[in-house]
Amino acid sequence: MSVIGNILWFIFAGLWQGVSWVLVGALWCVTIVGIPVGTQCFKMAGLAFFPFGKEVEYGGGAGSAILNVLWFIFGGVFLALEALLNGVLLCITVIGIPFGLQCFKQAKLALLPFGAVVRGK
Repeated sequence: MSVIGNILWFIFAGLWQGVSWVLVGALWCVTIVGIPVGTQCFKMAGLAFFPFGKEVEYGGGAGSAILNVLWFIFGGVFLALEALLNGVLLCITVIGIPFGLQCFKQAKLALLPFGAVVRGK
């Protein structure tokens, strides 16, 4: 079932959300200092492309908290708003509710990506 969900997700929401993560990651990688942030964006792009069958565990310490604050200011707001708007639009229909919930998971991840670990269910 998660394979069908991932295929439909990729068509209706995952493609542009994943591409957004890749573009933001590429922008961060332009600077030497931003390479760790860019690599985290590339990891999260994989979840944005195919989220069904995966879950996110949040954690981390002080270093993750500092990076999350910088991330929020310089990139997270755009990705979170994109996922939130997409989730609201998908939740309008009954069929789109599972996809909208995945968008809300992406929005939370867009605000707090550092210290987050993606695991398969």
